[in-house]
Amino acid sequence: MSTASDIDGRPGFVPAGSSQRESWGEWIDRHSRTYFIAPAVVLILLFAIFPTFYSIVFALSRVRFTPEGLRFRFVGLQNFAKQFTGNEQVHFLGRIEGVSAAGWIFSLAVTALALWWLFRSVRKTSWVGMIGRTISAAAAIGIAFLLGATLLSFDPWGTLLTTLFYVVVGCIIQFIIGTGLAFLCSQPITGKSFFRVIFFIPLMITPLGVGYAFKMILDITKGPFQPFWDSIGLRDWAWSTDAWAARWFIVVGDSWQWIPFIFIVMLAALENVPKDHVEAAQVDGASNVQIFREIVWPQVVPVAATVILIRMIEAFKIVDLPNIMTSGGPGIATESMSLHSFYLWRANDYGQSAAVAYLLLILTVVVCASFFNYVVLNQFRKARA
Repeated sequence: MSTASDIDGRPGFVPAGSSQRESWGEWIDRHSRTYFIAPAVVLILLFAIFPTFYSIVFALSRVRFTPEGLRFRFVGLQNFAKQFTGNEQVHFLGRIEGVSAAGWIFSLAVTALALWWLFRSVRKTSWVGMIGRTISAAAAIGIAFLLGATLLSFDPWGTLLTTLFYVVVGCIIQFIIGTGLAFLCSQPITGKSFFRVIFFIPLMITPLGVGYAFKMILDITKGPFQPFWDSIGLRDWAWSTDAWAARWFIVVGDSWQWIPFIFIVMLAALENVPKDHVEAAQVDGASNVQIFREIVWPQVVPVAATVILIRMIEAFKIVDLPNIMTSGGPGIATESMSLHSFYLWRANDYGQSAAVAYLLLILTVVVCASFFNYVVLNQFRKARA
């Protein structure tokens, strides 16, 4: 007599019409996978997916407080359109009054390069890939025009370009310093275990603590480095009133906190490089620079591209340091898109707050997806070749 498991090969399987009845233990075993993942799925639905989709209602509505609660009035894409027109344009995009000659040259050069890249991609990729490349090219052209119309035309920029400044400049600085420290600690030097612990400490401090610590350190009048600032002639200088100084000091604080993350990941990648390859190159007379360029770097570059991608995603969400150190000032010079959305929410403008948050989501997806497709995947293909 065959059992249920003998018939189909699966425990607890009972064919239709069979007289055998499934036991309680067999039924639990058959559904165990569903019940094990059900709590995690429910939590994700409650605290991640549902709020994300419910916020679309806010982004497409004008929300008002009433004695009965919140009242929604559907306005379509008006909250998004306000970020590109009227007074909100200055806040989000910057003041676009006239484009200088340098701005036009830069914008047209980027446009020409993007169109040439699309033209060359027609025969190399599918129509789905061309859609993605067209979106990436359009984003590059739009950002280039914004830079030409604001930075290169000596006009103030908005929260969009400020966010990109934190992402691009911050990630470059953090990657260079973090990789350099990891390379030093991967060498046979004395006390490298001590330095590994020291370099990792900033990552364990909360962004709130980092913000207040740097705000105290940078206090010109009564901070712990006040004698140093006096000695270099900065007694009467207020960095918080200088737009570029404030941006750079925020990047410094953010880099101090996140360099340890890149350091620890790159250190693990460098220590996993096969030693026999390096020793063989040394026997052949290769210099340290040649060994790093030809042997070490090609093996760690996939990890490097991945860690930059992860750091970029986190950098787009920066809100703590600008809020604590400068409150977004002077003016809106250091205000990121996350902080922009937070200030709108604090002003009870939930519709525009949600719209800015979704614009940040779109920007993050386009930039990070482009970086992943054209850099990370390309490096993985080269590593496997």
